[in-house]
Amino acid sequence: MWQQIVDSFFIPGELTLSLFTALLMALILSFFIASIYRNTHRGMNYEPAFLTTLVLIAPVVALVMFFIRGDLVLSLGLIGSLSIIRFRTPIKDTRDMVYLFWAIVVGLGCGTENWTLALLATIFISVIIFLLFLFEYGRPKHSDFVLVVSGHSENSPEEANQLIKSYSARSRVRSHDMVDNGWEIVYELRFTGTQEKKTQQLIRSIKELEGVNKVSLLAPQLALPM
Repeated sequence: MWQQIVDSFFIPGELTLSLFTALLMALILSFFIASIYRNTHRGMNYEPAFLTTLVLIAPVVALVMFFIRGDLVLSLGLIGSLSIIRFRTPIKDTRDMVYLFWAIVVGLGCGTENWTLALLATIFISVIIFLLFLFEYGRPKHSDFVLVVSGHSENSPEEANQLIKSYSARSRVRSHDMVDNGWEIVYELRFTGTQEKKTQQLIRSIKELEGVNKVSLLAPQLALPM
């Protein structure tokens, strides 16, 4: 009996080497996935803590798969344990879910000793992501902005309207407020790619109009597409 207990603490050399190789391979690929996420991410939803998740999730999944190794009882126990865990962290960007699933798949491949397939699949997906990032696939051909102009002169609103129409592809007045001798107009603007580069010139031109006190240009889009 004691011999069986002692033997249970020792792992055969081949099994130890396979475990170490699976964890190391999963860790290297997960670092690669995290670096791709960091270098290709756009928008304001970037969270540094998500990189740690991407790095750790693949080795953990590989370790779980190494423990199961075709054992039906352990696999059923894993399903039961996963049903207890509840993930309450909201995913703000759908691309984050793709990266999570990618890291999990890499962990599954390394845990089942399919290292070559995991490596080739990672390289293939990385090439696709870099091509999408390089050609800016999914980026809209126009950009929407909100322009706020305030002043005190009676002629300035009409002059500002003429300037806005000459600089933007589409403009629409959202609100027009008059207070005593002052006024404030909120516009919804749409710029094409070439027009967006002239936004600073538009702001300066409106600010130079007589009677204009303040000009503010806001971008309502918080997250830019890939």
